[in-house]
Amino acid sequence: MENFKKKSFTVLKYIAFGVVIGVLVGAIDTLFGRVLIAITDFRTDYYLFLLPFLPLAGLLITWMYNKFSAVSLKGMSLVFETGQSKRNSIPLPLVPLVMIGTWITHLFGGSAGREGVAVQIGATLSHRIGRKFHFSNNERVLLITGMSAGFGGLFQTPLGAVFFALEVIVAGYLEYEALLPAFIASIVACITSHTLGLEKFSVNVTDTLDFTDYKVIIFLVIMGIAFGLVGRLFSYLLQKSKDFMKNKIKNPYVRIAVVSIPLAIILIFFHNGRYSGLGTNLISASFSGGEVHYYDFIIKLLLTIVTLAIGFQGGEVTPLFSIGATLGVVLGNLFGVSPIVCGAIGYVAVFGSATNTLIAPILLGVEVFGVANVLPIAIVCIIAYIVNGNLSIYSSQQKALFGFEE
Repeated sequence: MENFKKKSFTVLKYIAFGVVIGVLVGAIDTLFGRVLIAITDFRTDYYLFLLPFLPLAGLLITWMYNKFSAVSLKGMSLVFETGQSKRNSIPLPLVPLVMIGTWITHLFGGSAGREGVAVQIGATLSHRIGRKFHFSNNERVLLITGMSAGFGGLFQTPLGAVFFALEVIVAGYLEYEALLPAFIASIVACITSHTLGLEKFSVNVTDTLDFTDYKVIIFLVIMGIAFGLVGRLFSYLLQKSKDFMKNKIKNPYVRIAVVSIPLAIILIFFHNGRYSGLGTNLISASFSGGEVHYYDFIIKLLLTIVTLAIGFQGGEVTPLFSIGATLGVVLGNLFGVSPIVCGAIGYVAVFGSATNTLIAPILLGVEVFGVANVLPIAIVCIIAYIVNGNLSIYSSQQKALFGFEE
């Protein structure tokens, strides 16, 4: 009886914690997301006036971090290190710094994402509040709950968010103790952000693939290999580029200012700012019958890597969505298979490969595109995950082998 009461109290405590974190992080996600949308719309209209100031924007971001919290420049690595008991806490100044830094990056045309911001915010607040009120002695439970709320509130994909948070800190190991508070926090964050006016991106894909045709099976294998290799390439180049930039140009001010000059020129003259920002324009083109160039995916990949490697703020996931979607459309047109279906599969499979996660992209595919193609999504994601070979955009991600962490 005593054990039952103790477990019941723990469950109630986790539910309460999930609700609190979900409301708080969902509200901040809404603020961050709606401002980012407004900034994106403004930049799209005035990119010719804004992109030339990208080097100055980079200097401002670098100054802000060095002035108020230089350690916060480590970003997602702080979350991983805390979850792996390598550090005690995540600095609270990270929250405003990463939000403002990302807004500045997008206003002046840097090619970057947004999910890293939401995940860092969620993890920071959840960990700080959880430790203050002694919600759990398990650091990962606190972090996973916040990461789930951050991802879920921004993208409004609660199941994908929960399993992304569960899978990503230690690849191959799931912290099941965090499942309840993470699920509650993710759901509540989704409801909160939706109620406050943040819209969910979704496409109802009704086209399906004919599995009675052996050519379709062969094509799924080809897609799995292609998406896996692209995710692997993104992860590899991102880590190598960050190391290269830091070693070759040690002064962060010189690094971001000098490299931003050719970056801004390329972003301006390559299709008039087409590759600036999140890549949502490329995603929209992929699923609305818009123009998708065969080289869109590789240009977006390279420019995103350069933007992040030299010190601009943001995330990788939305650019990965756009890279996968555009590559999927190209492959679909090339092999005579529905480009919408292929775009949907690429959208999640490249994300899964680059983040070294498997369950999350499959669930994300269902939440964004519906259940009609869950089987081909699962098949391609599995192949892409295998082809990736345990690489990740997150350099601090640990790998678990046979249930034991490396």
